[in-house]
Formats: sequence, C-alpha cells, structure tokens
Amino acid sequence: MSDNWLLRRPQEEPSAWFLFAHGAGAPMDSDFMQAQAELLAAQGVGVVRFEFPYMEERRESGKRRPPNKMEVLLASFQAQIERAGEELSAAPLFIGGKSMGGRVASMLAQENFEQGRVAGAVCLGYPFHPPGKPEKLRTEHLVPLTCPTLIVQGTRDKLGNREEVAGYPLASAIELCWLEDGDHDFKPRKASGFSQQQHWQAAADRAAEFMRAREL
Repeated sequence: MSDNWLLRRPQEEPSAWFLFAHGAGAPMDSDFMQAQAELLAAQGVGVVRFEFPYMEERRESGKRRPPNKMEVLLASFQAQIERAGEELSAAPLFIGGKSMGGRVASMLAQENFEQGRVAGAVCLGYPFHPPGKPEKLRTEHLVPLTCPTLIVQGTRDKLGNREEVAGYPLASAIELCWLEDGDHDFKPRKASGFSQQQHWQAAADRAAEFMRAREL
C-alpha cells in the first residue's frame, strides 16, 4: 500500500482519530479538506487523510481521471482502516469523508463497527443521489444501520436537500446536522447572512462533538 497519508495531530493526545476521505473531484489537500483537518485538530481530533488510487494517479500524472469503480474504492478504504488500527494510538477511530468519500465510508461503517474497528462515521455533504437524478437514491444501506453516524448537510445541497432528505427512511442511528442555505460544499448565498467559513466551522464543531460523545 502506498504511504499516502496526510496526518494532522492535535497539540495534545488525540481524543479520537478521523480517517477522512476526499470527494470525487478534489484531492485530500483541497481547501475544504485542509480546513476541516485544521478545525478538527484544534478541537483535539487527530485527522488522517488519504487518496483513492485514481487520485494518486492523477497526482502523479497530472491528468484528470474518473473515480475507480466502487469495489476498488471500498477495498482501498478498508485497507486504510486496517492500517489505522495498526499504526494509530488507541483513541477511538471514526471514518468518513467529503461527499463520495463519506458514501464509501458509510458503506463500510456497519461491518467495521460490529467488529470493533470503528466507533462511528461522519459524512460531510452526503451524496444521497447523483446530480439531477433524485430518483436514484443511495440510501439502501443507511436504513438498517446501527453504527453511530453523523451527516452534515447544506439545506440546499443539490445531491440531497432538506426537503428531499426529510422523506427518506434513514436509520435512527443517523444524526443529521443542517447548515442553513449551504450547498454541497456548505457555501451559502450572501443574502443568507452566513459565510462558508462559518459553516465549515459549524461542521467541524458538530463532528468533534459527535466524536467526543462516543469516546470509548
């Protein structure tokens, strides 16, 4: 396995570790990923970022590549979970990510939770459906979930807004945190009175609180 971790440790011993995967189009050091890593570390959470194989190839070649097939993404993330279990300190491990990264994490959460590898999952901007295809839901695995899961979502996210998500049959183990007027990157319109930075901070605050509440 490639040694592609970006590690951000807090000043003190981490209260939790967050294995944080990127979305489909932006790498692990995008502005969003960087901001969340810093904001979480400021609250005592250690953050580990990594890249899926297609993004590693893009970094090496400079050429854009589409995401790998789901089975490759799942295997790649699972390998990172197992590596984290071997290499990180004993603080609880949470898995999650931005958009696609969060979706992949959510698909692995239940089995790894049952096996004691992870304490929960955090999805930042969950892609409940593809753009413009609200009928193609990506929620089937979320219905029976018992792994504690937090989804932070903008109220006008085009991949699942507040009105749409209200009609989905989601497990009671899933907590939803809504960011007013936020889009898929949590960016609100100016007229909302909020800023993207405020929403990024709010997302990190809620994620850190969620992880602290489940410390083993």
